[in-house]
Amino acid sequence: MKPWSAEQIRNAFKDFFVQKGHLALPSASLVPHDDPTLLWINAGMAPLKPYFDGREIPECPRIVTAQKCIRTNDIENVGHTARHHTMFEMLGNFSFGDYFKREAIPWAWEFLTQVLELPGDRLSVTVHHSDDEAFQIWHEVVGIPKERIVLGDEDNFWEIGEGPCGPCSEIFYDRGEAFGCGQPTCGPGCDCDRFLEVWNLVFTQYNKEANGEYTPLPKKNIDTGMGLERISSILQDVPTNFETDLFRTIIAAAADIAGVRFGEQEAVDVSLKIIADHVRTVAFAIGDGVLPGNEGRSYIIRRLLRRAVRSGRKLGVEKPFLYRLTAVVADIMGNDYPEVRDKQAFIERVIRTEEERFLETLAEGEQLLQSALQDVKASGGQVLSGADAFRLYDTFGFPLDLTEEVAREQGVSVDRAGFEAELALQRERARAARLTTEGMNADRTALETTTVPSRFVGYEQLRTESVIAALFQEGQPAPAAGAGQTAQVILDVTPFYAESGGQVADQGVLRFAGGRADVVDVHKAPHGQHLHTVRVTEGTLQMGARVEAEVRTDWRRDIVKNHTATHLLHKALREVLGEHVAQAGSLVEDRRLRFDFSHFGALTAEELEQVEAKVNHAIWMDYPVVIEEMDLEAAQAMGAMALFGEKYGKRVRVVQAGDYSIELCGGCHVERTGVIGLFRIVSEAGIGSGVRRIEAVTGRYAYQAVVEQDHRVQQAAALLKTQPADLVLRIERLQHELQETERRLESALGKLRQGQAADLLGQVTSVQGIPVLAAVVPDTSMEGLRQMVDQLRDRLTSHVVVLGSPHDGKAQFVAAVSQDLQRRGLHAGNIVKEVAKLASGGGGGRPDLAQAGGRDPGRVDAAIGQVPAIVRQFAGDPSI
Repeated sequence: MKPWSAEQIRNAFKDFFVQKGHLALPSASLVPHDDPTLLWINAGMAPLKPYFDGREIPECPRIVTAQKCIRTNDIENVGHTARHHTMFEMLGNFSFGDYFKREAIPWAWEFLTQVLELPGDRLSVTVHHSDDEAFQIWHEVVGIPKERIVLGDEDNFWEIGEGPCGPCSEIFYDRGEAFGCGQPTCGPGCDCDRFLEVWNLVFTQYNKEANGEYTPLPKKNIDTGMGLERISSILQDVPTNFETDLFRTIIAAAADIAGVRFGEQEAVDVSLKIIADHVRTVAFAIGDGVLPGNEGRSYIIRRLLRRAVRSGRKLGVEKPFLYRLTAVVADIMGNDYPEVRDKQAFIERVIRTEEERFLETLAEGEQLLQSALQDVKASGGQVLSGADAFRLYDTFGFPLDLTEEVAREQGVSVDRAGFEAELALQRERARAARLTTEGMNADRTALETTTVPSRFVGYEQLRTESVIAALFQEGQPAPAAGAGQTAQVILDVTPFYAESGGQVADQGVLRFAGGRADVVDVHKAPHGQHLHTVRVTEGTLQMGARVEAEVRTDWRRDIVKNHTATHLLHKALREVLGEHVAQAGSLVEDRRLRFDFSHFGALTAEELEQVEAKVNHAIWMDYPVVIEEMDLEAAQAMGAMALFGEKYGKRVRVVQAGDYSIELCGGCHVERTGVIGLFRIVSEAGIGSGVRRIEAVTGRYAYQAVVEQDHRVQQAAALLKTQPADLVLRIERLQHELQETERRLESALGKLRQGQAADLLGQVTSVQGIPVLAAVVPDTSMEGLRQMVDQLRDRLTSHVVVLGSPHDGKAQFVAAVSQDLQRRGLHAGNIVKEVAKLASGGGGGRPDLAQAGGRDPGRVDAAIGQVPAIVRQFAGDPSI
């Protein structure tokens, strides 16, 4: 076999099936679009589910893809096995009601043996025991001997609950006896590494009904998947995926940073593999707009990044380093996945920031672990609970082995069984969540077979003379719909825009002889026709009737202003915040627009002002809005931005506002930007980790927002007894007066505290020869307590001072320890932390000065009363 690079394999696969009449689609985003059942795109077929379940009809019934995927159900295995990964590429060819087994099986064999030149005598296959057709094709058409065709059962039948399903056939490559287990039963499916599954062909030919029966599908589908990493390991003749060109350069870079060598120590190799796998996944996910966070897919990315950081620490790397590997990932993958290269600087910035934060969090986790171990020892125990160990692992990313190591140093063991039980519960919750959401919709209606032509002319016309080409009620064809009834209709010609691309559907009316129907919603049918939901208000709407279809002009007029404004907003955000900004969703209505975009922090007031100013400048420049149809390649060459999650065919619609904004868009727009009139940002907020949302208004609604704001300014001016023009000056004067009053009050309080501090000096007691002053001060802020402690420190040479106060519904404590007593092991941070625990709180700080708080102000007296005992404990009193 000649050596193949992974990039060559990827391109050869797509080229082969393009020659077989397939349409090559680019990889979809890792973030599922319009599919709440999936956290990640986790298989090659996942982005194509609408084609499999009939919601959409593909442009071409034959499709080929190289799809990036993420699966995280077995993160712990990554690095410890030869082929576990969190991100992988799935090469797949698909047929939707076109070819089936007699084409799919020979083509798979042709690609493997003639294109990749794998020796046919080292290939074996499995088929479902009931699939005589697949067995016959493999044996009689392809020519595989019967002894290399293995009959399987449930492992060779693909199904997820109700819906499309069918048998599958797996192709295995025999790597030779050196990789085997030596057992006489060794063969395809054995747990050893000899027979490596490289390709799975799924023949979707049945529909599983609710009663458990399997009925043949009228249109049969093909769904195949071949892991690029696995086939690369075979063609590059390396024992594991990590030694292919997809990983080895990343591993080499990580090893160089850590000053170690790959292939000499197993523990070192495991850490390097984890780093290489996880940094690929994190870089790709951030490139697709997912930033580290505490929920959903953002939490997964944070967890992977932290696991990679911990692996670096095991190799002795104490500083941020993962971000430096982003360039290596971009070099390897950038030709086929340009988003990783284009967004490299942004990805590096996000990873480095997260690394720095985690190193701080890790330090906090170490403090909590020390506290938990102290609690165990104080109670006379010798075992840290599994629940505590799991909390450190789950919340702070603190690995169990590190917890065990630290605990062992202090003579404490860890309840590993309890930890595993907690981990199993978490996995079970995640698995249950997946099972309740995964699956494919098997609902079928007459709409799928409705192919009547329908032409949309709503870009140019808002009124047409049309014919009812199809009429449905409850998903089934109907002859008519009477007054008071709701129906769905397809017109031969329609001016009504169907909801898509974030733009809401048009509303309007159908007028016909003797009646009228209101158009309340419009969506796209499986074959692309605009499907109008209508409510008949007068007469009877009949199949084949001639109608006058008219869009509400005021509705559309406001919508197009908002839609063009979203394009201007997108461009302005990229100019102000950076090229990493990408649309993550939008809503274009008549009264407002909503725009979601990727960004790692809240916008400042200055940034919002700049964005708003840039959009309004583009509006007032009155740019012409030119809309053209062209080939996708030509549009991309012009610099047109493709929007989040949208699917594009060979021909696309390009919307260009002057020389300012250019995007691919199928929506409705103004003819010139000046028509928008005015743009006002109403709000900006985070809606998830790394995703921000701006809501804004345009035109008359922007004017209304300005008027309402002006009214509020006038009301505020009236309350402050000044004119609107002088409002800022009036507020500044009031702030100055308030600050002066607060200064005088604080001066008076300072004198009062001096007197209080002097009174407290008489309460000093001796604990094992240590001067201890512990007292409760009524209703004093934390700042006031610190001032009193400072005054006492100035008057006491050797001291432990702890003051507490119930204030503002909380318990507050400040502690100080003189330098001579610090040398005896007394630490202000440790003392105040133990005191605060007695008031349901915590805290800490420096050895000389520290503060803490508690949730129970009623326990301040009791907590302060325990200060002598706590001091004795830390001073090493043998009676404690």
